[in-house]
Amino acid sequence: MGLDASAEEECSYQSRLLQDFMNIPSIDKAWTFTSNGGSQVMFSLTQPNLQANKKRKYVLSSQISRSHSDTIEFQWAAFPIEMGGTSIIAPSPSGSKLLVVHNSQIGSPTRFEIWGQCGVEKEFHIPASIHGYVFSDGWFEGISWNYDETLIAYVAEEPLPAKPTFTRSGFKKGNSMQDDCGSWKGQGDWDEGWGEAYAGKRQPELFVINIDSGEVRGVEKTDKSLSVGQVVWAPLTADSQQYLVFVGWPSARKFGIKYCTNRRCALYAIEAPFVKLEAQQSGTNANTSSMVKLTDTISSAMFPRFSPDGKFLVFLSSKSAVDSGAHCATDSLHRIAWPVDGKPCPPAEIIDVVPVVMHAHEDSFPGLYCSNPGLYHSNILSQPWLSDGHIILLTSVWGSSQAILSIDIISGEVLRISPSNSSFSWEILALDGDNIIAVCSSPVNIPEIKYGCLVRQNTNETSWNWLDTASPIFRSSAKVNILSSSHQFSILKIPVSDTSENSTEGANEPYEAIFVSSKLKKRSGCDPLVAILHGGPHAVSLTSFCNTSAFLCSLGFNLLMVNYRGSLGFGEEALQSLPGKVGSQDVKDVLHAIDYVIDMGFADSSKISVTGISHGGFLTTHLIGQAPEKFAAAAALNPVCNFALMVGTTDIPDWCYFEALGSEGKLSFTEAPKAQHLEQFYNKSPISHVSKVKAPTLVLLGSKDLRVPIPDGLQYARALKEKGVEVKVVMFPDDIHPIDKPQSEYESFLNIGVWFKKYCC
Repeated sequence: MGLDASAEEECSYQSRLLQDFMNIPSIDKAWTFTSNGGSQVMFSLTQPNLQANKKRKYVLSSQISRSHSDTIEFQWAAFPIEMGGTSIIAPSPSGSKLLVVHNSQIGSPTRFEIWGQCGVEKEFHIPASIHGYVFSDGWFEGISWNYDETLIAYVAEEPLPAKPTFTRSGFKKGNSMQDDCGSWKGQGDWDEGWGEAYAGKRQPELFVINIDSGEVRGVEKTDKSLSVGQVVWAPLTADSQQYLVFVGWPSARKFGIKYCTNRRCALYAIEAPFVKLEAQQSGTNANTSSMVKLTDTISSAMFPRFSPDGKFLVFLSSKSAVDSGAHCATDSLHRIAWPVDGKPCPPAEIIDVVPVVMHAHEDSFPGLYCSNPGLYHSNILSQPWLSDGHIILLTSVWGSSQAILSIDIISGEVLRISPSNSSFSWEILALDGDNIIAVCSSPVNIPEIKYGCLVRQNTNETSWNWLDTASPIFRSSAKVNILSSSHQFSILKIPVSDTSENSTEGANEPYEAIFVSSKLKKRSGCDPLVAILHGGPHAVSLTSFCNTSAFLCSLGFNLLMVNYRGSLGFGEEALQSLPGKVGSQDVKDVLHAIDYVIDMGFADSSKISVTGISHGGFLTTHLIGQAPEKFAAAAALNPVCNFALMVGTTDIPDWCYFEALGSEGKLSFTEAPKAQHLEQFYNKSPISHVSKVKAPTLVLLGSKDLRVPIPDGLQYARALKEKGVEVKVVMFPDDIHPIDKPQSEYESFLNIGVWFKKYCC
């Protein structure tokens, strides 16, 4: 790492400490089952395996015992069970069966296992000639058991296409999937993918497997111009015909979709294969009807969920993002009535359940923010309903925290049911009847499992009683516990410094920053401050536990995580105030937040560093150029440094136009930027301020990043070096935009810790 002897001991200490923080596992999903008159919960967990540079996946189960209304006991299994090579785990609705999917290498069969209580009952190998990789990304991903648990609908890659074959004699007529001796396969036509995180992935299509026979059928008559995902079974029809409801994204021009909910999409219904016997006897043909578009009057519809009685289909919409051009924006919730006979027929009247909230007044409901699993782990549960059949529970961003909400799909009433006096972040994991299994955490509190009990006070009023549970999941080292308990956090309200430019009320509301500091008062001065800036820009820093941020805090740094205007969780007007003003409004907000904590005596103006990824890297490099005297050091991860360079290489060129030019940019977008646009892009970019930078800068890059390709960061680093600024570049050859492979994340934050200790302490 280029260290002198005096710094090696510090690096050694930090490396051991960082491993302790990274060893804390995270919960991916949870499911509950009814058994022996009680209930059982199964958690799917991941934990970094640094040695193998992979994420270890395992499950841990517990019996739930409740003896009184104010006590709950989880009786945990003695050990977790590792699920090596597992891509998907999906219990059946009754809990009697478990689907386990193992995705294999390209061209190899995909393995489906059906587990019962005593082990594997059936195993099927699906060849690549039928389909490829089964999507497990939280976006196209869709695994759905039918009502009698004989069929499973899912989303997988289309089969491997035939490619041209060449021999020593030239082109060989006729396409073949097989490799013959003395011949080789050509590449064939280029197939545009969905960008970042989907490199090499083929078109997602619908399939259904019969778990009695192992037969797999593709769902015919789907529009091949659509990429499909998020499939669910519709309620049975009167003649026992079964329909599938799914999300479809037009695929004519595939912009990057990861982290981007502004891609137009709709809900569709289609008859499923493997028709029930009654339908066959009545002469019904399983493939006679065409695909039906259910949401023709709205630009976005995703995460469909049927009410328990089958009367309503509820879905989320990111129409604000699609219609405005923002890559992510305030969500809305809608419902349509499902036909009594179970046969979908357009047009369906779309009823607004929770509309987009434009202006979020202080402490009031700011709107829904739960449709983007790439940004935060909070999309809707597969079974999100209370027993009354019209209350849905979900997790949503609320300011700088996550909260658990209940929504009445009939009246539209929204209630915050996680403790309103808590600044922690709360996330729902599963329902146990009408009770909730959740996780809560804070920047200085390691996650804990909570059990929420529904208390019915009378026919119209309910409340929630949140109980603590003892859990082995998040056990950490004594050192981590001591260091975490010695810190505190608060959410600061930062007044807008200049309201003259803002045309909406929401843009003039105070924004927030999460401030983390030591509980111990220093006799003189303050601990050095690290400003941590989220990407997006339409994302958010949350008051949830983050192992890498907690690691920086444990090194003696105070942290300031700024949710500048444009962040999620504060209403649509505040969010839409930023496009067209990036590099100015967001930079001013961060500088004002830093000055705010300096004026309060929380920070020393001579000991400030800054770090961020993506748009957070954009802000980092802007700040050290626009305020060169303010920062002692900087670390930028896959930073946006030059819009003019990025627009021609990124998977989201439309993002460059919209964020740099605002609503005008959406209208003027073109694949061949005009000279005036390139000039505007340059002037909005950190590269235009590079000559003023003084702060030693660490640049961390993922070589396979399709969102902000590496020429962007490399150009900036080379320009700094040319100007004589101390700069260090670390390149991770196998990483994409997040730089989250275990070894890469570890080395990144070890470098950041050592860099900031060297220049800021």
